[in-house]
Amino acid sequence: MIRFAHVSVLNLENAMRGARNPLASWDKSDSFYDEQGNYVLGENDLNLAVRLAKAGSDHRKFIRQIFVSVDITAPLYWWKEFDTYKVGTVANSTSTMHKIHAKPITAEDFSVDHLTPESAKFFGLIIDYLESVRLEYMQTKDKALWYDLITMLPEAYEQTRTVTMNYENLVNMYHARKNHKLDEWHTFCEEFVLKLPYAKELIVIKDEE
Repeated sequence: MIRFAHVSVLNLENAMRGARNPLASWDKSDSFYDEQGNYVLGENDLNLAVRLAKAGSDHRKFIRQIFVSVDITAPLYWWKEFDTYKVGTVANSTSTMHKIHAKPITAEDFSVDHLTPESAKFFGLIIDYLESVRLEYMQTKDKALWYDLITMLPEAYEQTRTVTMNYENLVNMYHARKNHKLDEWHTFCEEFVLKLPYAKELIVIKDEE
């Protein structure tokens, strides 16, 4: 399971102004802010943006200046894959090391929606055991018990990170992961990327060449 919150798209206006710098065509810009404060690309600007996006990474430099910030909650096994995208992305995570003992460990802390019934029963025993270790640690502050917690923590444990990236990062992620075996990547592409402003025109454009 993967969830998204606090999605913000930033700097679209400045990115489009920069896209017009090479030909000094700022007078042709027709974008505007709507009543909700969203920056809306006019017909001229959108046509330019699409042409540059289709022309390849050397020509669509402006999308690297369109920034996205989002809180993503996902299991550790998904974050291991996301961490391959280090260039151009920044993530600030909740701390497992410092906070794993701070609250009860329950099934709600894990992505277990794909477990078979038999495995779910066994996983419940693991959660119960981890919670018993946590309680003992809270009483004794025995560091060996803390090590037990972080060492035995299943990869299904969910972590929240505030992530910033740009549209070029998302082009790479979308096309590399849209058919991935993990359902979380499908959700990332369909429920997050495709719902961003002008995602079809600027991120998914490779599908339409």
